[in-house]
Amino acid sequence: MKNKLLACMVLGTVLTAQTAGAANFRWAADGDVNAMDPATRQETVQLSFLANIYEPLVRRGRDLGLEPGLAVKWEQTSPTVWRFHLRPDVKWQDGSPFTADDVVFSLQRIQSKNSSLRAPLSPVKEARRIDALTVEFETHAPDPIFPQEQTNLLIMSKAWCERNNSVEPVTIGTEENFALRNAMGTGPFRLVSREPDRRTVVERNHGWWDTPQHNLDRVEFNVIGSAPTRVSALLSGEVDMIYAVPPQDMARIRQTPGLQLLQNAELRTMFFGLNLSRDELPSSDVKGANPLRDKRVREAFNLAIDVPLIASRVMLGLGRPTAMLWGPGVNGYDATLDVRAKPDIAKAKQLLADAGYPNGFKIGLDCTNDRYLMDEHICTAAIGMLARIGIKVEASTQSKTRFFSKILAPKYDTDFYLLGWTPGTYDAHNVLYTLLGTRDGKRGEVNVGGYSNPVLDGLIASVGTETDPIKRQAMLREATTIVQNDLPLLPLHQQSIVWAAKSNVSLAQPADNFFPYRFVTIK
Repeated sequence: MKNKLLACMVLGTVLTAQTAGAANFRWAADGDVNAMDPATRQETVQLSFLANIYEPLVRRGRDLGLEPGLAVKWEQTSPTVWRFHLRPDVKWQDGSPFTADDVVFSLQRIQSKNSSLRAPLSPVKEARRIDALTVEFETHAPDPIFPQEQTNLLIMSKAWCERNNSVEPVTIGTEENFALRNAMGTGPFRLVSREPDRRTVVERNHGWWDTPQHNLDRVEFNVIGSAPTRVSALLSGEVDMIYAVPPQDMARIRQTPGLQLLQNAELRTMFFGLNLSRDELPSSDVKGANPLRDKRVREAFNLAIDVPLIASRVMLGLGRPTAMLWGPGVNGYDATLDVRAKPDIAKAKQLLADAGYPNGFKIGLDCTNDRYLMDEHICTAAIGMLARIGIKVEASTQSKTRFFSKILAPKYDTDFYLLGWTPGTYDAHNVLYTLLGTRDGKRGEVNVGGYSNPVLDGLIASVGTETDPIKRQAMLREATTIVQNDLPLLPLHQQSIVWAAKSNVSLAQPADNFFPYRFVTIK
């Protein structure tokens, strides 16, 4: 009896030590995570949230540098073969062991037809299990950035997916399966409740393989669509942090005792996209033709939209105007090419007249109101600017859930849209391959407008396999010039990340706009 009592006392001491300083953390954003399945959407908010539950082989640290995740090390055994040595003694949150079978399964699952993450892993020809803790990836050709491409390959349990009829991902909004609303990973937190568009709760995974840098027991993520309500929730102490602070509230938060404003440059580039694949635009009054296919029309749009004015007035200085689809911090950025033409209404009108539209035309615009910084306001400003050259824009402003289901695969149902993109590899090839390559089932997965240029496709393929950095940079420069000449997408700006939190909250704010709970502490 004495021994049992002593054991209980020791256990109680251990548990007290483990939970000392542990905290509950509540935060809010303007939009929800679309699904709990990491293979269903290549979108920052979703991947960021799920990276707290699921983990990749290679992860990114506070400074976005690569570091071991579920793999302890990796090496190239030939120009097209990469070998990953997996971390031993890792357990899934149901207590079962993590093995190479889960890695091979996750790769195959992401390469299935319904996955939206096929593009980053498209260089992979095959994944092979060497033994329980070793896996090889064979690529179709040499891949100079293969480790970077692993950071969003969130590994799922083969047995869990099989047991719950979720072997293949499904398309959000059209089908349902268990993995859409449930999750079970190896990461620092485990899902405990899910109320779509309202609240999602995770708790600390005490069986996590890594040493926690956080002190959180429970994290409650709340969806508060209204910006004033979201700010009020922070000011009243209802939440500890808000993601996406309206620019007009920054000064107020900065001056409030007990609160802190967190601001950082983001890698995301915002742009307007144009549908070039349709023979006729359903939202336009031009019948029998698609006016956006005429480069002069695209040039007119580009000259009419005053990007510096949007950055200074609409974004209140929180946007960096750009002429490129990737900015500083992304490999392939070239400051000499990042020069915008000045807005020119007279020239834009002349270009429209030369293209056969002297009086302009009507067109619909798809825009979110809960995804990007000042997204609805950006669209409203652009509508006024385009009206000056006779382009009559009718906006459809919607939640990101509806927006992404509409404009992304398989529908690609839009004529004109606002979108933002952060290359997950922090390399320009990701932008070219995913947004601008001709759609072929893997390449061009987020090429919403259906742009196709065989010369650019050839450059994209070459960039993807060129291991000489000087030659590769020259190819990226050539690709940039083609895109700037064709204007299938109209670059706007790189936005700033602005969060706000109580002063006792310490966290990491990486430039990819991910929010890793594993770096959060509450004092």
